[in-house]
Amino acid sequence: MTSRLLMIEDDARLAQMVSAYLAQSGYEVTHAGDGETGLEQLPLIQPALVILDLMMPGIDGLEVCRRIRALPNGLARTPVLMLTAKGDPMDRIIGLELGADDYLPKPFEPRELLARVRAVLRRRGEGAVPAERITPVLRFGSLEIDRDARSVQVRGRACELTSYQFDLLVAMAERAGRVLTRDQIMEAVRGRELEAFDRSIDVHVGRIRNAIEDDSKDPKRILTVRGVGYVFAKQQA
Repeated sequence: MTSRLLMIEDDARLAQMVSAYLAQSGYEVTHAGDGETGLEQLPLIQPALVILDLMMPGIDGLEVCRRIRALPNGLARTPVLMLTAKGDPMDRIIGLELGADDYLPKPFEPRELLARVRAVLRRRGEGAVPAERITPVLRFGSLEIDRDARSVQVRGRACELTSYQFDLLVAMAERAGRVLTRDQIMEAVRGRELEAFDRSIDVHVGRIRNAIEDDSKDPKRILTVRGVGYVFAKQQA
């Protein structure tokens, strides 16, 4: 079955090249040349994923990502793969803070873009462990993680997480009590070694804490082990 993607990119030549390349792997790409058009197309197309350029005239990729995450219903959870031409790591961090699931610096190899697209879509459920082999729901005190429904609740209150953040939370929860380095966490979620000086895991952990902790400044569920990484607490209230 063809997966429909939406590419919001002002470089028409690049968009045409990417669309043609992804089409060879069974993806149907709709191109929007600016942020406003992309946001208009999103509810009409309801894509499996948005490929979003950071630097665009009018509203930029950061603002588009912000607006996507504020959309009603399931549209707000549409995975976003951000393309960034800037070398400043802060641009990537801001994008991740706003809810982007992954990023890819320009210039990039089409093959890597395809791999990233597949990885994000796989985290949405493709290639998941068969349900009969796992307990669908993980419970830690008042925290409930439903792997089948891809939902998180604390005391019955729904917690909003991106697809990547949900998988990151599951990866840590499945290893509760174990101290994990950032490299181990990213390997468990993305299958790719942590890039040098890449602090994206810290950004995502911060977002998860904001969603599931009673006080994100004094976390009790995801604990920091200084100089090492993080540990997901086995015993929680």
